[in-house]
Amino acid sequence: MISKRVFSAVSASAVFAASAAIGLASFSAQATTKTATFQVSLSVLSDCAISAAPLAFGNANSALATTAIDQNTSLSVTCTTGTTYSVALDKGTTTGSLVTGRLLAGTGTNASTVQYQLYSNTGLSTVWGDGTGGTTPVTGTGTGSAVSITVYGVVPAQPIPVVDTYTSTETATITF
Repeated sequence: MISKRVFSAVSASAVFAASAAIGLASFSAQATTKTATFQVSLSVLSDCAISAAPLAFGNANSALATTAIDQNTSLSVTCTTGTTYSVALDKGTTTGSLVTGRLLAGTGTNASTVQYQLYSNTGLSTVWGDGTGGTTPVTGTGTGSAVSITVYGVVPAQPIPVVDTYTSTETATITF
């Protein structure tokens, strides 16, 4: 016969073990949480990109003696929103060329040149340059998107040069 005291001790141990298991289960289900905050940031800097398309005046013939050749190209400018910029054009790479009197050079031993000019307006009254000699750079404010800026080119009527291909390389510089 099991004594009541042993049964009570076993029963008490079982009740305690069961209570402890329930307590642990209860503890696991009631997890505590804590939070922390952190700052997220981004600094947008003033920046611009510029690209250019070629300007081809095409073919000239004897009409060049009396008729100017007009042709346009464009620059693409992309600046961060609110960034002010200025786009200057240089004199080109032909020896003797000036921003106020640009020249195309012949190839090889051909020392002949052809006059041309670049303008920032359709009326061809504002020579696009670097700010020297009465020339004016083009200015603007960035929108965050690409902006197309037209370059108006003119080969004025002039004495017909030697048959050849005449070239120069212009550099467009953006300052922001």
